[in-house]
Amino acid sequence: QVQLVESGGGLVQAGGSLRLSCLASGNIFRLNVMGWYRQAPGKQRELVATVTRGGSTAYADSVEGRFTISRDNAKNTNTVYLQMNSLNPEDTAVYYCYAGPPGTWGQGTQVTVSS
Repeated sequence: QVQLVESGGGLVQAGGSLRLSCLASGNIFRLNVMGWYRQAPGKQRELVATVTRGGSTAYADSVEGRFTISRDNAKNTNTVYLQMNSLNPEDTAVYYCYAGPPGTWGQGTQVTVSS
């Protein structure tokens, strides 16, 4: 079983930056993909960015060039980071960490961008 602990959300003004972190522990040896999804009020959860164990990344078009995902593969934990720059109010959402296989979700962290 994999456990995920997220941190780093908060309130920021438009144009500002935030960094999210997600630490995975437990049975991480099969983990390949880690990433971030987000869900805004009244909308479906959507992919933000993913990174594989080997370092391959993928981004949603809406965040390409503004957000950077990275990953630290330590022996007993894997940590994924999401550096978010040039934030705008459309980025306001609950951000969820994801890790798989198997598919595991974090508890979510709120990101609010004020105009």
